[in-house]
Amino acid sequence: MDLTKREFLQVMGAASVAGMALGRHADAGAAGQMYDLPRFGQVSFLHMTDCHAQLMPIYFREPSINMGLGSMNGRLPHLVGEQLLKAAGLRPGTPAAHALTYLDFEHSAKRYGKVGGFAHLATLVKQMKASRPGALLLDGGDTWQGSGTSLWTKGQDMVEACKLLGVDVMTGHWEFTLGMERVKEIVEKDFEGKVDFVAQNVKTTDFGDPVFKPYVIREINGVPCAIIGQAFPYTPIANPRYMVADWEFGIQDENMQKMVDEARAKGAKVVVVLSHNGMDVDLKMASRVSGIDAIMGGHTHDGMPVPTLVKNKGGQTLVTNAGSNGKFLGVLDFEVKNGQVSDFRYTLLPVFSNDLKADPGMAALIAKIRAPHESKLQERLGVTEGLLYRRGNFNGTGDQMLVDALMDVQGAEIAFSPGFRWGTTLLPGQAITREWLLDMTATTYSYATLTEMTGETIKTVLEDVCDNLFNPDPYYQQGGDMVRVGGLQFSCDPTATMGRRINDMRLKGKPIEASKKYKVAGWCPEIGRAHV
Repeated sequence: MDLTKREFLQVMGAASVAGMALGRHADAGAAGQMYDLPRFGQVSFLHMTDCHAQLMPIYFREPSINMGLGSMNGRLPHLVGEQLLKAAGLRPGTPAAHALTYLDFEHSAKRYGKVGGFAHLATLVKQMKASRPGALLLDGGDTWQGSGTSLWTKGQDMVEACKLLGVDVMTGHWEFTLGMERVKEIVEKDFEGKVDFVAQNVKTTDFGDPVFKPYVIREINGVPCAIIGQAFPYTPIANPRYMVADWEFGIQDENMQKMVDEARAKGAKVVVVLSHNGMDVDLKMASRVSGIDAIMGGHTHDGMPVPTLVKNKGGQTLVTNAGSNGKFLGVLDFEVKNGQVSDFRYTLLPVFSNDLKADPGMAALIAKIRAPHESKLQERLGVTEGLLYRRGNFNGTGDQMLVDALMDVQGAEIAFSPGFRWGTTLLPGQAITREWLLDMTATTYSYATLTEMTGETIKTVLEDVCDNLFNPDPYYQQGGDMVRVGGLQFSCDPTATMGRRINDMRLKGKPIEASKKYKVAGWCPEIGRAHV
């Protein structure tokens, strides 16, 4: 990628990359004008990821802590709040600041309204495709899971919504928790001739044959473009192995390089990786694999207003991440000259439902999907007095409510809840409905548990999750946040070595005894694994 002349300006200067589009109209009080995005170049990609089956507009609070270890300390995507705004050249109090950060969340949420919703996203996608003829819509996965309707329909609600939205290419992660047969059924029947499902790193366990297309080559305005899929590499570890018993995953840098070279040999002038690695892994992959123009990533739910430019032996690669919950749409425009990318523009557009009219066709489809389930979804379970959210490296108020409830109902001394990053936010005074509860818990394999664990086992579980999260090598990380605990207090040093991060475990002020057994409640049998 020949970008040296504009490298500093475009990667570090957010005005031309993203900040201007997000912030320039805020003073005029016209947040909706940010969607008037000028066309640039001949090749455009639209990117959504990790919507977690959220068809309706929602509130979603971004994290106040997102720790980066080792070389990632103090670097994107591990900047939050004021630090993130400073890195992107954006001002507090703007629509961009609300979309990207936790700052003044309650007040700003009331001011700017809900985000996402497929009917509003559809309007934005149509607008971007109209201004960018030939643009491809890429879906980074975690699309068919995360809501009541997706659970009850086995993902069919999202399949229909994505077809109507106009998704062109997709990869996956939580999709695989529907089981191999269901995934193949959707890919081979529902998506046939409409959506390409790509994953270069998913192969059969017996002969190592590709399970899905590794990549596709699509022509955009006369320019051959390759989109290579990278499914979540740790699916059999983060989720139950039996669900993908016949498939092997992994990062597979060598095969990725082979696919890049193969696509180039077939004439591709632009190569984009559609990834569900997580951003830290994407950054490392970008440094090891050459010939990739951009990695458009997901999994870690990091809404990045500016791309990161990574140098490698073949040149340089842009790395982006488009957040979660249908909250953002990434727009990547390439100018291609002399058979290679010469320049780019990248913009991360927040999807404000108050500023984007609902697309009538998509709204009708969503209403049809929800109609049989509406009474169950709207079942009122309570009213929250405070802000309920999930994102945070170590805790979240929504998860705290879950573990408190588990201890109360099951008579447990301690409770665990996985460090999932999906789940929506409720403002004070909002009803806690069954729909919100399912937004926090809807998986195909979870059930409530009550077990006896020794103090030693509890420490082992916590240490195992810590190593998944805080290993200084991104290739040994699996994403997600720390397991949430109820009843238990402990200290954690993320910078310590494996087995030494968890200390001073206490229950009601008394030290946890290694040999003593404790009643531990949970709701996810994969509790000792990292999740996003």
